Amino acid sequence: MRRFFSFNSHDMAIDLGTANTLVYLRNQGIVLNEPSVVAIETINGVQRVRAVGGDAKLMMGKTPAHIQAIRPLRDGVIADIDVAEQMIKHFIRKVTGGASRFRSRAEIVACVPSGSTAVERRAIRDAVSNAGAARVYLIEEPMAAAIGAGLPVTEPLGAMVVDIGGGTTEVAVLSLRGLAYSNSVRMGGDKMDEAISSFIRRKHNLMIGEYTSEQVKHAIGSALIPDGDGETMRVKGRDLVTGVPVEIGITQAEIAEAIAESVSQIVGAVRMALEHTAPELAADIVDQGIVLTGGGALLRDIDTLLAEVTGLPTVVAEQPLACVATGAGRAQEEAIYRGVLMQA
Repeated sequence: MRRFFSFNSHDMAIDLGTANTLVYLRNQGIVLNEPSVVAIETINGVQRVRAVGGDAKLMMGKTPAHIQAIRPLRDGVIADIDVAEQMIKHFIRKVTGGASRFRSRAEIVACVPSGSTAVERRAIRDAVSNAGAARVYLIEEPMAAAIGAGLPVTEPLGAMVVDIGGGTTEVAVLSLRGLAYSNSVRMGGDKMDEAISSFIRRKHNLMIGEYTSEQVKHAIGSALIPDGDGETMRVKGRDLVTGVPVEIGITQAEIAEAIAESVSQIVGAVRMALEHTAPELAADIVDQGIVLTGGGALLRDIDTLLAEVTGLPTVVAEQPLACVATGAGRAQEEAIYRGVLMQA
C-alpha cells in the first residue's frame, strides 16, 4: 500500500495568508515567512516578476508606472491566480534550493479558510499544483491553527480557536478531528489597516499609505480604548489641503477608536460561535478557554477584551503567527492527524 506521503521528497505545508506566506518543510519546521506580495514589471507589453516577498513589499506605494506591487490574495483566498502561482513557485524554489532540486513527487498541504467556496478552494489547489506539486491536500485553517497551538483536537473534548489573519477571522469549535462549529468572517488585519488610514484621512486631512497604517497598528493599536490619550506616535503623510508632506502626532485612543468597528465584528463572530456550540462542548470550553492565533492575536488587549465579553479564559498562542503553518505541517508528518487532510 502506498504511503500517505513520501519521505524522500520535499513535502511541505504552505499557509497562503493574505498578509504573509509561511512554508513548513517536512522534518525541518518553518523555513520561510515572507509577505504575500509580488512586484510585476511591464516592459514593451511583456510582464515579468521583478521581486517577491519582503523585497516586493518595500516597493508598495513607491513604484514607477511600469512596476506594480500586487497582493494576489484577498480575504484569505486567491484574487489573482497567475500572480499567486508565480509567488508560490518563487517560494518553493527558495526553500528547496532551486527548481532542479524540487522533485516532482513532492506533496503539498495548503491551508484554506473554513468559509471558502468550492471555486476558491479549486483556485488554491490549481495554483499550488501548477507551481509543481505532484499531489495537493487541503486543510482548513482553524483546524491547522488548533493543531499548531497544541489543542487536543483528536480527543472528545471541545476546544475553541480564534485565528485572526490578514483577510479573515476564523472561529471554530473542534472535537474528534472535526469542526463542530466554524464561522469565517472577512475581517482581519487588512481591514484594520484600512480603517486606520480612513480615520486619519477624515480627522487629520492626512493621506497615509498601507505600510504606514500597518506600522501604526503594530505600534499603538489596541482593542481597548485607554483612559486618556494613551501612547502617541508621529506619522508622516501628505496633507490633503496643502498637498505637501507633513508629520503629525496621533494617539492610542484615536487608533483604538478607528479599529473599534473591526474589533467589534471579531467579538461578534466569537459570541455567535458560543451561541451555536452544543452544551457539552460549551462545558469543555469553560475549562479549556479560548486560544487566539494569527497575526491579529498580537493586537494589544484583544485577549483581555474577549475575556471580558465572554467571561472565558482567553490566551494568545505561544507563536500565533506560525500556528497555521505549523499545524498543517504536523498534520502532514504525524499519523494521528491524517484524517483532517482533504485530498484536493
